[in-house]
Amino acid sequence: MNVIIIEDEKLSAEHLATMIHRVDASIEVVHYFDSVKSAVKGLANGVSADLLFVDIHLADGLSFEIFSKVEVETPIIFTTAYDQYAIKAFKWNSIDYLLKPIGIEELRTAIEKYHRYSGRPQTTVLDNLSLAYQQLSKSYKSRFLVKSGQTIDSIKVEDILHFQTQDSVTFLVIANGKRYPIDYTLEQLEALVSPADFFRINRKILVRISSIEKVSTHFNNRLHITAKYVEGEMAIVSRERVQGFKLWLDH
Repeated sequence: MNVIIIEDEKLSAEHLATMIHRVDASIEVVHYFDSVKSAVKGLANGVSADLLFVDIHLADGLSFEIFSKVEVETPIIFTTAYDQYAIKAFKWNSIDYLLKPIGIEELRTAIEKYHRYSGRPQTTVLDNLSLAYQQLSKSYKSRFLVKSGQTIDSIKVEDILHFQTQDSVTFLVIANGKRYPIDYTLEQLEALVSPADFFRINRKILVRISSIEKVSTHFNNRLHITAKYVEGEMAIVSRERVQGFKLWLDH
């Protein structure tokens, strides 16, 4: 199986290619395009593949322009940091719409979906549009109820610096350093808060982007963050999360 990646950020393109090979080592990336102009020229001249991975925001415009200028029947998996283009994306040969930073399991599911839909009418894909859009446009939690003594307080998400787990208990931490235990795991919280605002840098902490004051290199190809009330190993971005963390910071 051959794929083409259309992405204007070299690091993002290389990271995506690496993830694709992790999902299926037999998949070959046969070409990269980094702009609307180069993609139109290449596709019009016969460059082809079984599947396209296409970023929506390119340096010289939106990638939808490509498909309005050259006829492409190849299935497309769109990759983007923005959810507002979901409906428009499905007007083309889209089989999935992945929001960055892309997780390995999300990518695996999208590729498996390609294999399931391969050779089927496009209406099979469009039948899934409603469900896909609902997932993309879902609302995230805006506040958490916490108990302080005999009082129940409501903490706004924008007031939370990070979530952390310690001795099998999950806490949310606010600007004054106060910690409140909550009845969620970090895995559950990743689905409840906006991925544009929070990133899980290791097994112990889910951190808010605005709370990060500095990012430094660390040994073993890891990174170290400086943030209030985050110390020791809690402040280390695990090696397997470094690339996704960099992409998240760059959005």
